[in-house]
Amino acid sequence: MLMDVAERKPETKGALAGRVALVTGSTSGIGLGIARAFAGAGAGIVLNGFGNADEIGATVSELSADYGVTAIYSPADMTSPSAIAEMIGLTLDTYGRLDILVNNAGIQHVSPIEDFPVEKWDAVLAINLSSAFHVASAHGLVASPFKSAYVAAKHGLVGLTKVTALETAEENITCNAICPGYVWTPLVEAQIEGQAQSHGIPREAVIRDVLLAQQPNKRFATVEEIGALAVFLAGDAAASITGTALPVDGGWTAH
Repeated sequence: MLMDVAERKPETKGALAGRVALVTGSTSGIGLGIARAFAGAGAGIVLNGFGNADEIGATVSELSADYGVTAIYSPADMTSPSAIAEMIGLTLDTYGRLDILVNNAGIQHVSPIEDFPVEKWDAVLAINLSSAFHVASAHGLVASPFKSAYVAAKHGLVGLTKVTALETAEENITCNAICPGYVWTPLVEAQIEGQAQSHGIPREAVIRDVLLAQQPNKRFATVEEIGALAVFLAGDAAASITGTALPVDGGWTAH
């Protein structure tokens, strides 16, 4: 679910100059792609997530150097309300404002319902629903076996998107859920290699017949595509788009 709070500007390079975007779970993968897209549009960036400290520092420096924007990092744990509050405080202390919030952070655990560990259920819902207010996935619209906590959290996010959109409709705030299918990230690459080794099948078969079995276009979305959509939703052309769940899934949910 992506929430845009500030005055809107035309869709041009630098259209988000002077605005600030906080993207949780943005030290790699989809979140980093979204953060780069906002930086490219001129927004100040708050990165958040786990990872190697030196690599994160290099990413912050890269965003500042490549796009000419101010970028900072918060290590806030998305399961901790006090840490989240400190992250918001850091943002306001640094920039004096927060205009765009993309709560992208999420975790996954795969298990049959009868064997699903309680602590894993609590952790998935805490991060994917309770704190991840502003980005969902295709699992907000469809279900997959053995992903009960993840699917429940994502369906909850779509409902939360609608409620937030209704409550803020007259406040110049929009709230939408971006619902990706499979997106090409280092995490997905690791899944491909793991599946190929465990099942003894070529990586091409894993991609087409396992991961993308339900995705009609048989290609991964890119983080750049997700980032471009997020920037669009924060722009003037999307001023009347709110309370929606927007699939970016190659036709998966068209079945």
